[in-house]
Amino acid sequence: MRWNLPRRWACLILGGALLMPYMMTGVLTAGLLQGQSANFLLPIQLGVFVAVLPVVAVTGLFLPVRALEVSAAQGLLGAHVETPPRQARRSWQERWRTAAWYTLHLGVGGLVSGCTLAGIPFTVFTFAVPFVGGPEPMLGIVVEPGWAALRWPPIGLAVLGAVVLFAAGAGALLARLAPVLLGPTPGERLAAAERQARTLAERNRLARELHDSVGHALSVVTLQAAAAGRVLDRDPETARTALAAIEQSARAALDDLDHVLGVLRDGDPSPEAGPPQATLADLGDLAAASGAEVRRQVGDLTVVPAVVSREAYRIVQEALTNALKHGQGPVRLAVAVREDDLRLEITNETGANDTQPGDRAGGRGVTGMRERVRLLRGDLEAGPVEGGWRVWVRLPLRSGS
Repeated sequence: MRWNLPRRWACLILGGALLMPYMMTGVLTAGLLQGQSANFLLPIQLGVFVAVLPVVAVTGLFLPVRALEVSAAQGLLGAHVETPPRQARRSWQERWRTAAWYTLHLGVGGLVSGCTLAGIPFTVFTFAVPFVGGPEPMLGIVVEPGWAALRWPPIGLAVLGAVVLFAAGAGALLARLAPVLLGPTPGERLAAAERQARTLAERNRLARELHDSVGHALSVVTLQAAAAGRVLDRDPETARTALAAIEQSARAALDDLDHVLGVLRDGDPSPEAGPPQATLADLGDLAAASGAEVRRQVGDLTVVPAVVSREAYRIVQEALTNALKHGQGPVRLAVAVREDDLRLEITNETGANDTQPGDRAGGRGVTGMRERVRLLRGDLEAGPVEGGWRVWVRLPLRSGS
């Protein structure tokens, strides 16, 4: 409290200084209305003080004083004011709260400044009274120098103490009200929460995209490297093909990783951020880069919306990754539009001891596919079938389907 008092007092003096133009205009206007010249050295009239407060409030509604007042409250009052987010347009709720604080700051600051300007010189004068050369009027009383004037210094100290207590109480009041009036409004808090939710959703999307892209590439690299090692001596051409698939998959994964890390470094991700958005039109490249034998049956997909096409591509990519990791033999892929739905079916043979490829080693294969399907209000079936594994997906082409 003692450490905060000088700074809080300075904040109150700042409020009094900001009030001075209003008071001078008020005194001048009052003098003109009364047909008298204004005397600015006269004590501040209570009527003028009360009359200018509505004017202060009106200016607080329209002047951009919030940032200045927040800085003063944080630096001088020591108040824990949460910095309000920047808004393109000021809401009326924020304007009214700022105007209330501006009026309170200038009004209380004006009172404390007036008491300070009057109280400190009065205290100094009471200590000088016993030593002045002649009688001095004080508060309507003629004070004679000498021993009779020694009663005035205690009065001066009492007045000074009252000014200090008034300043301390006023500073504490403003420090308590600053977070309420200068902090974010309920509307601003709601908007900030919505922005944070969107940011988290976009970060989750980026993580999901990166998992699918890099996970698929690593699966391809692992399998193709193993295949190249097995045939390197007896079939160099096949080994070169496998190494080319490794290079293509690793390069694509590295590009995706660099892109996502760049987005996260630059700040909050936007809905357009993330790896390049592949669609069902890229299934041919996906199958070729995998190095596996993919038997495709792809129908006419021109009516598939872009968002459905992107999510369907990622589902196929994840299913193909699982097939490469845990399956054997060719992968059968069927993609077609049936009425108002997009149907996907991916089947492959599995080893004798591998019946649930999507759930091994803590993977998120089937879980990630279910998340995408649920977002599009579709259906997914993933599980073992006779001699293999099957993923079946239905995605509605329209959100209401």
